[in-house]
Parts: sequence; C-alpha cells; structure tokens
Amino acid sequence: MNVVYMGTPDFAVPALKALAANHNVTAVFTQPDKPQGRKQILTPPEVKVCAQSLGIPVFQPKSMKTDESLELVRTQKPDVIVVAAYGQILPKSVLDVPRYGCINIHGSLLPKYRGAAPIQHAVLNGDSITGITTMLMDVGLDTGDILLTRETPIGENETSEELFDRLSKLGGELILETLSAVENGTVTPKKQDDSLATHTSKIDKSLCPIDFSRSASEIHNKIRGLYSWPMATAEISGKRVKIHKSCITHGSGEAGRILSVRPLVIACGKGAIEILELQPEGKKKMTAEAFAAGHSLAVGDYVK
Repeated sequence: MNVVYMGTPDFAVPALKALAANHNVTAVFTQPDKPQGRKQILTPPEVKVCAQSLGIPVFQPKSMKTDESLELVRTQKPDVIVVAAYGQILPKSVLDVPRYGCINIHGSLLPKYRGAAPIQHAVLNGDSITGITTMLMDVGLDTGDILLTRETPIGENETSEELFDRLSKLGGELILETLSAVENGTVTPKKQDDSLATHTSKIDKSLCPIDFSRSASEIHNKIRGLYSWPMATAEISGKRVKIHKSCITHGSGEAGRILSVRPLVIACGKGAIEILELQPEGKKKMTAEAFAAGHSLAVGDYVK
C-alpha cells in the first residue's frame, strides 16, 4: 500500500518504523518544530527525526485545514492515511482522499477514553486492563468505527511512561494487522456504543499536588500516572519534591503523618504509602533513604 503517515511524539515512532518496513510510506506529516527546554532550542518532533533517518519526505503544515495541505496530501496518492497522536484535527476533505480511508491508532480500548492522554488516565484511574484500538476516522473526536483492538494488562506498579512504551510497540504491530485485514476485506468496521464513551482531558500541572486525605491506592495511581511528566508533588520537611516512585504498604494514621522515616512511610486517608524515589526542587532524583539522611525527618511530622 501507498501510505501517508501522520504523527508527532515518540508514541508514533514504532508504527512508522513498522509501516516503513512493510509498505510504501510516501510522506510523513508532523507538527512544526517547537522550542524546548530553558534555552528554548528549536527541536524537531520524534516522528520527523525517525522519518528523516528512513529517507521519507516530511511535511509540517501548521494546519491541515488549508487548500495547500489538502493538495500536499492528494499529490501523494495514498491508498490509506495512518494517524497516531498527530495533534491536529483532519477535515473531511482530507479524510476523503485515500480509498481505504484514514485509520487512527488510539491508546485505549474505545469507546473508553476518547480524547487526550488516554494512557495516563488509565493509570490515574487504577485500571487493570487497557489496549490499542485501530479505527476509521470521521469528523468526530475518536468516534469512528472500530477496526481491531488488542488488550494488555496494566501492572500494579507500572507507570504511564512504561505503559506508553508498551502500547506504542503494540500499536506498531496492530496497524500492520489492520492494513492487511482492510486490504483483504477480512475486517468489518464496528460502530462504537456512544453510551459507553468516556472522555479524557489533557494532563497539566494542576494535577501534581498530592492530597494525602485520599486513599493510598489513589495516591499511588497518581504517582504512577503522572510519571514522567508532570510528576506528582508533595512538601516534605519544608521542601517541594517530585515523587518518582512509590508502593502501597501497611500502616494507618492521620492523613499526611510520617509513620516511618526509614523506609519513608506516610499515612493516607485510607492505608499508607511508601515513598521510594523522589527529587527535591533543583536537585537530582534520589532514594527516599538518601533524602532522609540529609533532612530532619521524624515520625509524627506531617507531609503536605
């Protein structure tokens, strides 16, 4: 098949590599380069870097809703357009170009978690199962007909970053299976049950502060779900810290009270949580034991 690929972050890289090895990827569309870091260095998206290493032409229109963008797509004569975390809404004029339509690789089991950040929200909500869906795109937000799905369990201590990496590879496998089924006419698109749909919002720093009046499982899910960005945060010994790693443990007491210093165990609204790794503001990540050695912590102190 002649494939036009649209994607931007590292989640979309494994699928691009899989497609390039098995189909004729004529062009890649990705978001424009953006300034990053404290020095605001103009940085290309991961998909652009990958496409250039594969020798595939790259286009970076600011909007897909222009005549120029439509013409760029048409000139590629795609049999199919594959989309993964592109970051732009495709107008109907673009959706109608390829004969097999536009197929999206989505990081959830639709119709659950339509919209942004489905992977992080699955971890934040403590789900035990998630997966990848390939779907025919329409003008709605993740509302198109489902083609194929692949389930995978979520580990008790698995972070969003770890799950992100696993699902990105799963997406690369599933899109090849999907294109083969579409080309051979062996897949029947299935309409989504809108009554079962849930929607997710973008992740931002307003979610970071930990509320220790919540249960230990909710707090553990927050720490896992916000890793490695934007990170769950707390104030310990007067220092604002990012919490990198935790586990649920035994213990009870008033929410936020330190029950043990080594290991660092904190009482929650229900149960207790052990902090394993953290990062004080302006410093490198360290173990909770190393943090305790350098700070005045005592049983009975409170974390907030």
